[in-house]
Amino acid sequence: MSLKFFDELSRNLIELLNDKEDYNVIIEVENKNKSFTAHSNVLKYRSSYFRKELENIQPNENNIKTIVKSSVSSQIFDIILKYIYGGIVNLENVETRFIFDLMLAANEFELKELTNKLEILLIDTKASWLKTHFSLIYRTIFNENNFKNLENYCNDIIAKHPNIIFDSSDFTSLPVSAFVSLLKRDDLQIEEGKIWDYVIKWGIAQNSTLPTDLEEWSKENFLTLKTTLQQSLPLVRYFHISNTEIFDKIRPYKKLLDKQLWLDINQHMIAPDRPVKSIILPARSTLVIELPLRTEESKEPFSTIISEEHVAEISSWIDRKTTTYSTTNIPYKFELILSGTRNGFAPQTFWNICHGHAKTVVVTKVKGTDEILGGYNPLKWNNTYDGVWPRWTETKDSFIFSLKNGNIQNSIISRIKDAQFALVNISKSSQNKIGPHFGDFVLKSEKSDFTLDNQSQYSFKSFHYEKSIRASTSSDYFSIVNYEVFKIVKKS
Repeated sequence: MSLKFFDELSRNLIELLNDKEDYNVIIEVENKNKSFTAHSNVLKYRSSYFRKELENIQPNENNIKTIVKSSVSSQIFDIILKYIYGGIVNLENVETRFIFDLMLAANEFELKELTNKLEILLIDTKASWLKTHFSLIYRTIFNENNFKNLENYCNDIIAKHPNIIFDSSDFTSLPVSAFVSLLKRDDLQIEEGKIWDYVIKWGIAQNSTLPTDLEEWSKENFLTLKTTLQQSLPLVRYFHISNTEIFDKIRPYKKLLDKQLWLDINQHMIAPDRPVKSIILPARSTLVIELPLRTEESKEPFSTIISEEHVAEISSWIDRKTTTYSTTNIPYKFELILSGTRNGFAPQTFWNICHGHAKTVVVTKVKGTDEILGGYNPLKWNNTYDGVWPRWTETKDSFIFSLKNGNIQNSIISRIKDAQFALVNISKSSQNKIGPHFGDFVLKSEKSDFTLDNQSQYSFKSFHYEKSIRASTSSDYFSIVNYEVFKIVKKS
């Protein structure tokens, strides 16, 4: 039998940390604007990082060693030190981004226990935030390469919704470790021919000196690309690509493949039942989404764009509240009825799915910025109008908005000022190019895909709504990377 007295031990060690009379280490943080005192024996036995650092630093004439960590904030390092000494981490009243940054700092100081705890905390309790800041999270964790729980969490999402990453504007900046981890997935929901396209696109982007015209490529050019893609090429399921795509897509780059593999691919096209010498990877599986039991609450994030905090804010606007609802007191459920990454980005899809739905919120993630723009329609969307010109619908309760996100510091709501020009139902002949239309704010595409051109529009002149929801330095026209439509349902 053993008795444990950790509480008192923790208090005593925190007292030691606060004792400024008997220290032999100074840690300078925040560009040397703030310093902390500590004890070398505690630091080196609690952190392998500090052990290595202290071994390489010469003490001054007072036998004190100084460590400089300019990039770490004083607030984060204060928590790090209290964890090292007392095993206590107080996260009351801190924002989720602070927890994420603390996790990164804990990893930098090689505090594996704390890093893992914070990683699990984010996954279990901050799923909405992780989804809203997905691109930042994904690239950061793979650059560090020490966050296996978050890597698996993110890859599970991307396997189901690959457009989040593969169709993003900065796809080609994906770290090689992240790209390879996705290609290894048997459940990645992309056709194999398209996966090949992404592999080539990513590889070429890593080598800016390659000629733009494939006809001009030399043997050395192909060797350069093959070397870049040495971890990716073996993960393509070549024997599950159609013959047409083999001819159109793979054949022009056949010099990237080993000779035996190319021979086997050709044999397989002609005689698919004959054995080959190359390894045949299994076809990627098509996911069958099972509904959770009624007694279980799904942990799948409800949105890839907005968070619970955004839902509380929009709900307050719907009810014309002067203060924002708390996230525990939101009176509405936001039921996702359309997602671009799930249903596609064709304008006609919007009219097909949203027809007949009233009380809907449309949210869009603007390409190349942190902007989340949207609008609320209390009326039913109607796809049956067959006139020559668009038909305006009247309501005094619609509004458009921009949500706080990343560099966007404050949310903005703009209510309708001319009720007869609140919303537009588009004629059938134009529904293949124009989606939701809030007067001053409209999603459009000449290519019938909101993500492929810059035809979506916001009018800075605010003809029909009270005020501008975008910075005046922005263009009137923009493209999006994703959009979602929610039906707003009163909670019982």
